[in-house]
Amino acid sequence: MRRAIAALVLAAGLAAASAALYSNANLETLDLDDAARREAPGDFVRLTDGYTHYEIGGPAAGPLVVLAAGFSVPYYIWDPTFKALTDAGFRVLRYDYYGRGYSDRPDVPYTQTFYVRQLTELLAALKLSEPFDLTGLSLGGAIVTSYADASPDRVRSLIYVDPSFRSPGPPPTSAPAVWDFFTTIFTAPRWADDQLADFVHPERFPDWPSRYRVQMRYRGFRRARLSELMANASVDQREEIERVGMHKRRVLVIWGKQDTQVPVEESAKILEAMPRAHLVTFDDAGHLPQWEQPEPFNRAMIDFLHEVNELPAS
Repeated sequence: MRRAIAALVLAAGLAAASAALYSNANLETLDLDDAARREAPGDFVRLTDGYTHYEIGGPAAGPLVVLAAGFSVPYYIWDPTFKALTDAGFRVLRYDYYGRGYSDRPDVPYTQTFYVRQLTELLAALKLSEPFDLTGLSLGGAIVTSYADASPDRVRSLIYVDPSFRSPGPPPTSAPAVWDFFTTIFTAPRWADDQLADFVHPERFPDWPSRYRVQMRYRGFRRARLSELMANASVDQREEIERVGMHKRRVLVIWGKQDTQVPVEESAKILEAMPRAHLVTFDDAGHLPQWEQPEPFNRAMIDFLHEVNELPAS
């Protein structure tokens, strides 16, 4: 009897200690509510799956360019490009995926269809019905490919920046609660600092981790990341990429030569599947060449968009 009582006391103590450890490590202490949205930059629109955070700028009559971000960094990842394109006369839309930035974190599977629906509904809500130039960075490459496959007549051209695509792999866990516990304590605290691996020269971007941590304060961020990984573990985009590659539209592929996240050698697969694609690479740039080589990056993108939209060279 005494041993049973001692075991119960020990178990209760361990449970209490684990709960305290989890609570102290948990960064998600805020609700993404109306008050948070009022303090955020940009604008919001309510769609089927919740609020989407977005910014649109540039002349209303300019050719529309949509910028899709990567796996987890919000739309500020496009800051240099957004400014350069709007200054060049383009109408530019950027937005946060659900689960990231200031967009809502619905408790649903984060499938490719889910992301395509978000962009489709966002365009409709903003009454943007014309064909547009669609850009995808990193995992955004997977998302814009799915959108172009689903709505080929809407996409005037595609621009891929250090893109990654879905390929089958093992799911990250079979026990989400256990994953969340250990992730909260051991892994999530490193997520913000890990973003510096996207750069060849991380010392030039000292505020990058602190900017990332803002979104980590809102409940549902970890859950959305896990859902993203689990919902797409078996997805293989090879046939989808080939279908999109058969379209007559122009394709620009931009890559940082020192990208350690998605090596530039991966570009060969895109060029093989998309015979109309043109590759531009930048030296001394990692996974985010728009930040490390902004002037040549923006020039390459603007020149391409001028050609696609039959605009005079600037």
